[in-house]
Amino acid sequence: MWKKYVGWSGLTQLDEVVSLDPMLCPTLLPDIKQEYWPHIVNEDFMLGFFTDLEFLLAQASGATEWNLLCVYRNPPDPLPPSDGPVDFEFIGYDLVDVQASASALTNCGGFADVFDNAELSSKGLLTSYVRALQVQSELRARYPEESHANCHVWAVFRERSAEGLW
Repeated sequence: MWKKYVGWSGLTQLDEVVSLDPMLCPTLLPDIKQEYWPHIVNEDFMLGFFTDLEFLLAQASGATEWNLLCVYRNPPDPLPPSDGPVDFEFIGYDLVDVQASASALTNCGGFADVFDNAELSSKGLLTSYVRALQVQSELRARYPEESHANCHVWAVFRERSAEGLW
């Protein structure tokens, strides 16, 4: 499956995909249970985003090999995650359509006139805040009818001590 994806995408520099794209990186807890509501973002397309780390970790107990991410939607500047019980490392910026259905960087076949695949890191992310904003703006301007080009910029941080795998 991996070789097929790399062949299709042309992203030969990847060693893994770390994305908010639910098709490429499905959430660990796909079903929104009643008890989740006080602990998640209550907004369309954002229901799988938890705001309570302790609650999330309790729900994920027993799961193996998953990434714990700290993300910021449309950050006003390149900001670090807040201090807390988990050591997060910045890994890049993802551009995911506003419906949270696909990454414009890793799941749309590329937009060669806006960014070059070689600009993406080994995780499939842009590493420059300024460049992420440029790509977001150019996608919207050049592809106004393309739903996957209307994106949010996401700053993505991954739990560092276990290399993101719990």
